[in-house]
Amino acid sequence: MNYLTYANETLSLYFLAINRLNQNLSESFNQAVEMILACEGRVVVAGIGKSGLVGKKMVATFASTGTPSFFLHPTEAFHGDLGMLKPIDVVILISYSGETDDVNKLIPSLKNFGNSIIAMTGNPHSTLGRHADLVLDISIEREACPNNLAPTTSSLVTMALGDTLAIALIKARDFKAEDFARFHPGGSLGRKLLCRVKDVMQRKLPIISPNAQFSDCLNVMNEGRMGVAIVMENNQLRGIITDGDIRRTLAKFGADSLNKTAAEIMTRQPKTILDTTFLAHAEELMKEKHIHSLIAVDEQGNVSGIVEFAS
Repeated sequence: MNYLTYANETLSLYFLAINRLNQNLSESFNQAVEMILACEGRVVVAGIGKSGLVGKKMVATFASTGTPSFFLHPTEAFHGDLGMLKPIDVVILISYSGETDDVNKLIPSLKNFGNSIIAMTGNPHSTLGRHADLVLDISIEREACPNNLAPTTSSLVTMALGDTLAIALIKARDFKAEDFARFHPGGSLGRKLLCRVKDVMQRKLPIISPNAQFSDCLNVMNEGRMGVAIVMENNQLRGIITDGDIRRTLAKFGADSLNKTAAEIMTRQPKTILDTTFLAHAEELMKEKHIHSLIAVDEQGNVSGIVEFAS
């Protein structure tokens, strides 16, 4: 049996649902972002079942991108976990129907505590919608489930809206890669974002003088195995010779290339970067300039190494 038809139908429904979500966004979204930005406490997310699982994912994304948050299980809240709340916290309650009993039972306590409530629901006129300070509409035409029962499309839309909030908050806070790194110190991602150029740069450099012959340039580049030669004179950077410079010289001068010196074929004023710069920034610069190597310099402007782009 070919199940691709089912897959295509599901993805088509998802596409339509995301488009509907996009069209349903209103001023309440802006207000929700502003409410969270102004929050002096944490963003607390609560939901049951699939909504709870999506809520946990939202919390993980918020927390890792500069918005302190935690997940509150509605049932556990009535057995002591309400004590985790402070009046300054903003609470996001998730219920597609807006009539989930365990979720709605939180409302009187939250009102009593003085918490602001953001509802994520498919029914703005539900009990949850009517008692929330702000409502974010996650309504859909139907679930992808053939029986229109299992939360599928609604879960996707809820997660998408959570990510949309997170991205808006990242933009509003100007949350940078180095900020992200502080919350992700482990693994390859943390090493990449926390690592600086001087931690990974090559210190044994392929250096050549400006008056070196073309053949000498090739030898230095081959020995250095970085595809470049750094042209230095009196410990001062004069230029860089790359594989591209070699190819362009050969294409233009042919056999006469052998008579050229490093000064004649080098790229003058090559791009440099401080060796204390985060590696992530160096890689962004190399991508932007379409180059595979950057000369690293210290705070005095002296050449200290070379960093290569690891694609």
